[in-house]
Amino acid sequence: MSGLPRSTAMGNDIAIIGGTGLTELEGLSVLSEDLMETPWGTPSGPVLRGELRGQPVLFLARHGHPHRIPPHQVNYRANLWALREAGASRIIGVNAVGGITPDMGPARIAVPHQIIDYTWGRGHTFFEQVGGATLEEVTHIDLTWPYEESLRQALLAAATRRKVMAVDYGVYGATQGPRLETAAEVVRMERDGCDLVGMTGMPEAGLAAELGLSYACLALSVNWAAGKSDHIITMEEIEQTLAQGMSGVKAILEAVIPALRDQEPAAGS
Repeated sequence: MSGLPRSTAMGNDIAIIGGTGLTELEGLSVLSEDLMETPWGTPSGPVLRGELRGQPVLFLARHGHPHRIPPHQVNYRANLWALREAGASRIIGVNAVGGITPDMGPARIAVPHQIIDYTWGRGHTFFEQVGGATLEEVTHIDLTWPYEESLRQALLAAATRRKVMAVDYGVYGATQGPRLETAAEVVRMERDGCDLVGMTGMPEAGLAAELGLSYACLALSVNWAAGKSDHIITMEEIEQTLAQGMSGVKAILEAVIPALRDQEPAAGS
């Protein structure tokens, strides 16, 4: 990747980025913690290297632990860079989202297939000058399919094995946050084709593609999006649904890690 600082690690590890409701991973036996410095600054927290039910895995809390970094201030570039340096080749991003279309109600789990980016002002690319270095050339990364299909299918197969209902599609609309959306904004997003709304899906997916990492999203709907129910969204409602639905997310993760260990990463990762 012309113009990017060279990586010192080429690995085949599987990483999980935990979002709201998953600042720590139950059942993870931590073997080491590494708080890295990257060309893009400090990640949200240390990269945890450990074992989940006996399977090697890396884990990083997107919002820090405790949960204190708002979506628009997450250092996505440092997070993705640190995971690659730690040896990750495949990344599962866990995201708490709001449901827009009928299949995406509260406590429903989805594995999105597309994304629309409504964010602004975030560090969204590695292809810019850093530390006084100049880029050798302009680089455009193809993002036609933002989520790597074999990784998506592995998540869906894991859900089936653990008898967890998961929707096998979804267009994720990534908004700026940290405020929730207006009803009119959700109407526009539904008109654009969005099924889900969240605040952390981008630039994470795009940055993973720039680094050649396989990336997929495991989304948990924690509320109906603004205007899709007859009441105002409250943090109490979100927290209750997180507690209800996160058990299914964890079950999928426990099942998918050993399956992925037996697979080679997709070409290009």
